Amino acid sequence: MIYVICFSGTMDEYSRFVDWDKMDVSAQSQDTKEFTCTDLHELKQLARQGYWAKNHSLRAKVYHKLISNIPCRTVTPDANVYRDIVGKIIGKRSSSSLPLPEFVDNSLIPTYCLNAEGVGAVRKIILCVANQFPDISFCPALPSVTALLLHYSKDEAECFEQVCRILACNDPSKRLIDQTFLAFESSCMTFGDLVNKYCQAAHKLMVAVSEDVLEVYSDWQRWLFGELPMVYVARIFDVFLVEGYKVLYRVALALLKFFHKVRAGQPMESDSIQQDIRAFVRDIAKSVSPERLLEKAFAIRLFSRKEIQLLQMANEKALQQKGITVKQKSLATPKRQNVHLAVHAENFKSEIVSVKEMRDIWSWIPERFALCQPLLLFTTLEHGCSLSRFYSHSEGHEPTLLLIKTTAKEVCGAYLSTDWSERRRGGNKLSFFGTGECFVFRLQPEVERYEWVIIKHPELASTGSETENHAQPASTTLSSSSIPSDPSDRLSPFLAARHFNLPSKTASMFMAGSSECIIVGGGDGQALYLDADLNHGRTSHCNTFNNQPLCSESFQISILEVWGFRDTMNG
Repeated sequence: MIYVICFSGTMDEYSRFVDWDKMDVSAQSQDTKEFTCTDLHELKQLARQGYWAKNHSLRAKVYHKLISNIPCRTVTPDANVYRDIVGKIIGKRSSSSLPLPEFVDNSLIPTYCLNAEGVGAVRKIILCVANQFPDISFCPALPSVTALLLHYSKDEAECFEQVCRILACNDPSKRLIDQTFLAFESSCMTFGDLVNKYCQAAHKLMVAVSEDVLEVYSDWQRWLFGELPMVYVARIFDVFLVEGYKVLYRVALALLKFFHKVRAGQPMESDSIQQDIRAFVRDIAKSVSPERLLEKAFAIRLFSRKEIQLLQMANEKALQQKGITVKQKSLATPKRQNVHLAVHAENFKSEIVSVKEMRDIWSWIPERFALCQPLLLFTTLEHGCSLSRFYSHSEGHEPTLLLIKTTAKEVCGAYLSTDWSERRRGGNKLSFFGTGECFVFRLQPEVERYEWVIIKHPELASTGSETENHAQPASTTLSSSSIPSDPSDRLSPFLAARHFNLPSKTASMFMAGSSECIIVGGGDGQALYLDADLNHGRTSHCNTFNNQPLCSESFQISILEVWGFRDTMNG
């Protein structure tokens, strides 16, 4: 695709709705510019560098070009439709007297340096959008997106058409704006999962100071489309129109990283971490420039769009199974139950970990399981030291949590994503299975969590030889028979190893079991090896988790427990 935009740099064409007294005009270039781009990679670089950010008219024309290229439904409302319907919908009433649609969820219209006519125009456009898109049920970002695009539109009708094209995008691989509560809520869960993976220091702070972690993370779109100053939102939108939804996750993660860095060790400014983050984002110009924010965002080495899309699907599926598809009007929105609710002090009892330690572990688990409560499935104190009984009590449960206390009073364990019955798919040979959600940890003598190595080093998943992948000894290969016929049966964020063309299977040896032993993690060692009597174990560094030994390298098991996840919403 070729983009060629040539014009003389007057701002008059796009000045109707702008209050220039509130804009930093000194930052605007008036030079004539020609913008030519034939390569998507080049376009990405130009967007990230802010090539059109300092020329109001150039940005307007680039936005128009990018939005006009969005693949849309066959019948998408355009400027002429707006001109036909606005009079009927608004009539002679003042737009300021008309309530916004419920689907904006009480989101305010950000002024973004718009004049009074502009603020009124945003309301009119949103009301007309609601008329033309009856299927939209939840879209709190719409006021912000509309206000921003009005800045770069010649008139209301042109802005309406651009908003409609974004909403009517029908490319399944190009997600733009959430339009249902299910999509929005699953995006909040997905963001929580990403924070847990990529901002562990900030996540630890959130867990420590907030009663409901997901309530904090559910603000992530509000940070971007509500609290950020207009100049920041516009720079994000420059890149968003080129690269898509993943950019929004990146920037929100960067905001959280900066918040943690600036506020670390300082007392909270209010009694709510949620309010503190909002205030920080509103005043971000005091500490972080737009360029630095984007630089931090793109320095985060996230998984690909495909993996994040599958994570989103997994979270949507979990919400659907729990019946959470619309926002409750009479009740508080169903959110992640905080760890204090999930792990009840009065009815939780473990011989290995305290309530506080279990709450710490619960804060690490994927969001879609965090509505669940811990359910003791197996303990050597009650069921004996038998691997066969371990399997019989654990099978049918997915995921599970393995806790081990050694005779030296060390405590370690593993979060295991997949039902132990999967081990049978490999026949008689010891075959690895599981997904990249698995992680190992130690709690005593100090707390440390080790996740799949590819989370921090995604370059390991970029290339690989098929020949090399299948050249491993039988005892370390993934059995192809473990692949379900229906991929939706094994939806998992960070996915089963088969989704990656890895140079070595040692980076994806998650869990394996036989009648002789249990193994967690592999490649140049094993994170955990337990014998058939559940009496003796070993731990060492392994390639899958890049972990240090979780306790003494050779240890005797004092107590072993397996915990499942009880869905409190479905009984």
